[in-house]
Amino acid sequence: MKETFYSNGKLLITGEYLVLDGAKAFALPTKFGQNLIVENNPNHEIHWKSFDADGQIWFEDTISFSEIQNQVPQEPDTIKTTLLSILHEAYVLNPSFIKDDSGYTITTQLTFPKQWGLGTSSTLINNIAQWLKIDAFVLLNNSFGGSGYDIACAQNNGPVIYHLERAKPIVEKVLFNPNFLENLYFVYLNKKQNSKAAIQSYYSQRNNNLEQIIATNNQITQAVLNANTLKNFANALQEHEAKLSIILKMKTVKETLFPDFNGVVKSLGAWGGDFVMVLSESDPTDYFKQKGYETVIPYDEMILR
Repeated sequence: MKETFYSNGKLLITGEYLVLDGAKAFALPTKFGQNLIVENNPNHEIHWKSFDADGQIWFEDTISFSEIQNQVPQEPDTIKTTLLSILHEAYVLNPSFIKDDSGYTITTQLTFPKQWGLGTSSTLINNIAQWLKIDAFVLLNNSFGGSGYDIACAQNNGPVIYHLERAKPIVEKVLFNPNFLENLYFVYLNKKQNSKAAIQSYYSQRNNNLEQIIATNNQITQAVLNANTLKNFANALQEHEAKLSIILKMKTVKETLFPDFNGVVKSLGAWGGDFVMVLSESDPTDYFKQKGYETVIPYDEMILR
């Protein structure tokens, strides 16, 4: 028996960091994602193999059922440790997948380079949840942690507004089809940001005036969603960057890397890596390539809609 599952990647447009504390975040699922293929084998174990978008194996190991059941300690901060944590929590939620008479051969296949930061972990967690018929948000919370907006993107084929209400995920499907999509691009900053480290840094220095900060964020998120001109959209994103720059005590990505760019550059997700959104009246590809950023993707080639 062979089963195949798929989940979408993600990009967080507004509400980064603040979404952890209940702010409304505007998020977009990507055309890139990850497959998970499950086949039965006669062994009492899982043989796991993960492929990158170029077909190269980036992780391969054999995991015994006893390791999953007992969450046998591994070396810290390894791929196997993270995978075991997810599988152990999945086992807690649904023990029935571990059987005495069979095992599994599991293959994962990314459709984006894993260093892009489009959701290698979230797509995996959602795929495992689909396979085992468990709640992906609970599995994320119990294993990897995070707000869950990435799981919302994994499960939806269009834009969402996402927030936490009393720790419960609230997902609202929304329309986003302004007439300036051809002016939006995504640029990879040539390094993957560590989401866990970024979250820890945010928690260590977040402002105590959260209620007002979240209210302001939600107003900006709505303004971004409602913008009917490129100028209005740009103004809302610039305001978001400025507000978050103060909260994080960090310069914006445009101030740091692209001060001479004639347009808007907006950080997405954890600041300092992965992708940025670029608003430009003309194709900005040459500008970014001259600065060493080769991956420039138009909106329609990146985003599901």
